[in-house]
Amino acid sequence: MALSKKILDTYELWRTNELFDKQTRDELNADLGEKEIEDRFWRDLEFGTGGLRGVMGAGTNRMNKYIIRKASRGLADYLNDKYGKSVSRGVAIGYDSRNNSDKFALEAALTLIGAGIPAHLYDQLEPTPVLSFTVRELGCIGGIVVTASHNPKEYNGYKVYDEQGCQVLIDDANKIISYVNAIEDITAIPVADEAESRANGMLKSIPSTVLDSFNECVKAQAHDIGAKSAKIVYTALHGTGNVPVRRVLSELGYDVTIVKEQEMPNGDFPTVVSPNPENAEALELGCKLCEKIGADLILGTDPDCDRVGIAVNTRDGMKLLTGNQVGALLVDYVIKMNKAQIDKTSTVVKTVVTSELGAAIAKANGCRVVETLTGFKFIGEQMCIYEKTGYKFVIGYEESYGYLVGMHARDKDAVVSSMLICEMACYYKNQGKTLVDVMEDIYAEYGYYLDKLDNFTLKGIDGLEKIGAIMKEMRENGKSLLSDVVTVYDYSKGIDDLPKSDVLKFIFEDGSWIAIRPSGTEPKIKIYYSIRGESKDEATKVLEARRAVIARVINA
Repeated sequence: MALSKKILDTYELWRTNELFDKQTRDELNADLGEKEIEDRFWRDLEFGTGGLRGVMGAGTNRMNKYIIRKASRGLADYLNDKYGKSVSRGVAIGYDSRNNSDKFALEAALTLIGAGIPAHLYDQLEPTPVLSFTVRELGCIGGIVVTASHNPKEYNGYKVYDEQGCQVLIDDANKIISYVNAIEDITAIPVADEAESRANGMLKSIPSTVLDSFNECVKAQAHDIGAKSAKIVYTALHGTGNVPVRRVLSELGYDVTIVKEQEMPNGDFPTVVSPNPENAEALELGCKLCEKIGADLILGTDPDCDRVGIAVNTRDGMKLLTGNQVGALLVDYVIKMNKAQIDKTSTVVKTVVTSELGAAIAKANGCRVVETLTGFKFIGEQMCIYEKTGYKFVIGYEESYGYLVGMHARDKDAVVSSMLICEMACYYKNQGKTLVDVMEDIYAEYGYYLDKLDNFTLKGIDGLEKIGAIMKEMRENGKSLLSDVVTVYDYSKGIDDLPKSDVLKFIFEDGSWIAIRPSGTEPKIKIYYSIRGESKDEATKVLEARRAVIARVINA
């Protein structure tokens, strides 16, 4: 294997130039091997429409302080050109429990200050939805969260928010990307001194009063449901949810037991393979504790506390619920508890890869349903529109365990979601039902929906090419490979006034569908299945047949 001259030259620069710190040079002077060198330097880690996300380490294709500085300087140049003197309102910055998150957040702050933009920085880790709220609460021109959400411990990331507290949308993201890409010498980026910045007021700590306001906004979404009868087990999965989730549940009087082994922040996530509440393994300790103490359910939040997963203790043992199922339960419950306020302006917002069950519930109860592309920023965009047009935002949700009720944030919020899930559990327990029982009631009324997500990880240059080949094959031949397809939606061409996106969706005669898209944050291609059937057995047979077709394409 021969490395290209560009890769070798960049590697030599990072390995030998003393403008890079000793830790970086030492890491690159180890015996890495050509394949590892290629992976670290074959490209610059892309600042995409969702910001940055990648494996931490030295190199241009890694998350490190130099890449953070480049992204932050590009963002600063964009903000200075857009806002002029109004940049004095500053940028709010938060971070999660991952290794280096606090250091990367400070690097971002000092780089912004080096470009003349004040930074409001949290002194402690906080959930992503808290940062979204903070941007709005402090009147900032934007925000940054250092997080890789639910990715494995090797990853970190960097997300950018606009002045509405919403992740930057495609047009603004593309403008920021152009500013970032214009930076040629990352060693020459001015970085302010921390002590001096604190002394002159350019670097400010965000006060605890902001957290108090966030907590009150969350509690404003609660309902009077009588006895708090359900016993809850909660795990923060070593992340940011430990304090805010426990605070709101405690203040509202819920009976909560903590999974002690996963209570404290730890970027190594020592008790799980991946801190992702979508995975059964991540909730395994909580499920065991739930059964041991006879609790009604376990809920777990991911490291930046914007997603929540649950399992319910039933007569037949612990039952994990999917993001689509919890979304349907929340849609049904929130509409039920706010029935008097529901009118023709009331709107439920979901993504195009989210199950139709919640939409069916919403429509049956007189709500509008709006679909967006994948990514909660598009739900946040709708919320900003509704503020101006007078439509009522009821709930926004996506299949990947993200939900938002309330107008306090513009991103998914596992704090308010955890509170409402506990409230639901108590409301239905007071009627002698578990959440699984309620799910069965919903199926009986609206039909059975079986939803499944398959992820295929394909790393590096070869993986990127493979993902492209799969999307090409499905665009050209997907309709013939899959029987009974009546409609194909190719969102790369722009559909229903949505921005163009690399997503394919195949609709079948019975209303079921398959959606395929590359992940925007990981080296994966994602396959979403939504099957509508008369029973679980019938839907399962259809699902397995369609998964087999896709598997042949993936493995070709």
